[in-house]
Amino acid sequence: MKGLPNYIILLCLFVLLIIITGFFLIKFTSVDLVLNEIIILAFVFTVISSLVLFIFLRGQKREPDSQTIHTMVSVILKFILELSIALTWFFIAKKTAPASVILFFILYLAFTLFNIFVILNTLKSKSL
Repeated sequence: MKGLPNYIILLCLFVLLIIITGFFLIKFTSVDLVLNEIIILAFVFTVISSLVLFIFLRGQKREPDSQTIHTMVSVILKFILELSIALTWFFIAKKTAPASVILFFILYLAFTLFNIFVILNTLKSKSL
């Protein structure tokens, strides 16, 4: 699967799966979560992942020196944006309940693994 549109479609399906899973988790268990929190965090992480994928895949079409810079910029930008989201989520929005903290880190892990999957799949087909 190559190209930004294909990865964006896969990302949207991934987000849909997360939201549906969150809905059923809230409905059938006694977890203290609100579906709005799941949707907001999933949307924010989707925007960040889309931006990271755009920068990374744009860099893969360039010469090798530029590819390295684009990869580094996308990873650093992901880190900075997700750090700012964490600070906003925990300190400004005061989402410090255990369920909200666990939700944040589970979604962070899920979207980070998705980005790693895309980056490794793209780099796997490239020769060094």
